[in-house]
Amino acid sequence: MKQKKVPMRMCLGCQEMKPKKELIRVVKNKENEISVDFTGKKAGRGAYICKNIECFRKAKKAKRFEKAFETSISEDIYNTLEKELEEGNGG
Repeated sequence: MKQKKVPMRMCLGCQEMKPKKELIRVVKNKENEISVDFTGKKAGRGAYICKNIECFRKAKKAKRFEKAFETSISEDIYNTLEKELEEGNGG
């Protein structure tokens, strides 16, 4: 049997390539709205982050989301992501 290719994406925090399913996708659509995409299926430009709060903080501090989307990002998106990561880590 032929093995299925696993899609890899780079985390904005640690800059490591990881399987797409292990990452959280943040997406910018055509209306320049930025949202958190937990399904990984929303249309638009995606950027990925580990399910690790430290990676998120690193990416936020270095403004890597802004660079990926070439636009400023509201604090609401950061708060949603941070809350989700803290809950996901048993917090």
